[in-house]
Amino acid sequence: MIYRSLRWISGVALHWFYGDIRIADRQRIPDRGPLFIAVNHQNALVDSLITGWVVRRRVTMTAKATLTRNPVVALLFRMLGVVPLRRSSDETNYDSNVPVSRSRNENSFREILDVLERQGTVLIFPEGKSHNEPGLEPLKSGLARLALSARDERSIRGVTILPLGLVFEDKSRPGSVVGVNVGDPIAVDEWPNSDRVALTKEIARRLRGVSEEAGLPSRTSTEVVSSANRSPLEARIISIAAFWGRITHEVPIRIARSLALRRSADADQPAMLTIVIGAGLVLVTYVLHFAIVDALVHSVWISGLYVATLLVGAYWAAFKDHPRRS
Repeated sequence: MIYRSLRWISGVALHWFYGDIRIADRQRIPDRGPLFIAVNHQNALVDSLITGWVVRRRVTMTAKATLTRNPVVALLFRMLGVVPLRRSSDETNYDSNVPVSRSRNENSFREILDVLERQGTVLIFPEGKSHNEPGLEPLKSGLARLALSARDERSIRGVTILPLGLVFEDKSRPGSVVGVNVGDPIAVDEWPNSDRVALTKEIARRLRGVSEEAGLPSRTSTEVVSSANRSPLEARIISIAAFWGRITHEVPIRIARSLALRRSADADQPAMLTIVIGAGLVLVTYVLHFAIVDALVHSVWISGLYVATLLVGAYWAAFKDHPRRS
């Protein structure tokens, strides 16, 4: 329930910053079976939000363990089932006197394999870091190691590695377009050997093909709800809801964008800061709306119903022309 709610919120919040999220070859995403999603990593936490929004299945996220030094983030990770991964570079930077343990991720790897054994989905950023380079950085071998371990040591059948390339028109510019290109999956059962280096190279080749070598997908007819599919009454109601959502959310979102752009030190930060600041400001405005309406009508139920119209308006303001992929 928490995951579904946050996924819904993140989908709306992503559209506070980006004008459109386009998906190419979405039918390649398996509906079932153990799945690794390999994603290029150019926009920090936003990459996880986009992936979670695009993939219909529940996605177990991975993230660098240094984030859990913040107790609030650590609590959120536990609630959402995020698996922290410890990079050797982070440990060296944190305490250069402590030798890096080769077994530092054993528990995390075990947890990831447990997810696969339950036929689940795991998101991996095989570059191992977020960056601002236009191309794909050299991949770490951890994903290949996990995939082969699942097959050879855990005897998990049907494991698939799905390359998913994110392409940003301009990741730091509000209203710009994000492209999601789904690549050719790799069936681990059919991989001829246990050579993790060769498998890593193949993952890199396929991921490069849907990221640095790919452009923005066109906005295909399958991603747009044609007005012909809606009755005049339905279209009118949706337009009113979207208008209501725009006028009730425009001020906090504009403030959030402005603060985010002002506070950003690099191109990774504007979108994420807009989402974080915007969520806080929108929540504050909801409380104010509730208090004002309750003071006028003296009814918690009516005030709650009014706040529900704000949520409906927020949804349709984001998805009137760009419907959610549920």
